[in-house]
Amino acid sequence: MEWNRLYRSGRNILFFITIFFFTCPQTLKSRDRLEWYLPFNAKNRQSWDEVRLTIIGEFGLARKARPTVPEHLHTGIDFKRPSDNYVDAPVYPAAIGKVISLRDDGPYAQIILEHNMGNHKVWTVYEHIAGIHVVYGQFVNPEYPIARYMNKDELDKYGWQFDHFHFEIMKIKPQPILPDKDKPHRFFYTYCLVCYNQSQLEKRYYHPKEFFQTKWRQTLAGSRALSK
Repeated sequence: MEWNRLYRSGRNILFFITIFFFTCPQTLKSRDRLEWYLPFNAKNRQSWDEVRLTIIGEFGLARKARPTVPEHLHTGIDFKRPSDNYVDAPVYPAAIGKVISLRDDGPYAQIILEHNMGNHKVWTVYEHIAGIHVVYGQFVNPEYPIARYMNKDELDKYGWQFDHFHFEIMKIKPQPILPDKDKPHRFFYTYCLVCYNQSQLEKRYYHPKEFFQTKWRQTLAGSRALSK
């Protein structure tokens, strides 16, 4: 009886040690210096050379009013599919982070990640995606996909205007929302439809291209300093 109790206690301790080692390195790294990467397959995910955006996918572009949605500025960028892979083209997290909200309801499926930058946080958004295979609260790594681009069947169903995915980098925390039975893990939503002028846009969002290139320069400078 005593041996069984000790065995169970030891197994529980081992379980918590395993959880610690799987989660703690990601947390510590996020507090140190995050490495940032393009969120899709590219030969070099720390270069802008292979980025292609949709015609109306530029950051800050004015979007025309439509029923129930007033005219607003585009708060992110729309990444074109990087190849002719219409089966399982992956979408990656841009950096180590934590899933704080997700919805998986057709063409507006979305993941929001929170990234710890040390003295502040930023949030990245991935929308018009499919095949989500992360869960609420999960820590993610840019080496492993979190979803994929829509495949041909999904585009035939929802419309080929979704042959891209929408990406944002937020300066301020997204807006809380109560989840419902259809979206039980959607706890936040973005400011994508309520940035009506440049001032509102710049207060809430980073320009993704400028953000990435700044972080890549910092990474390069840091690597050079360490090599001296």
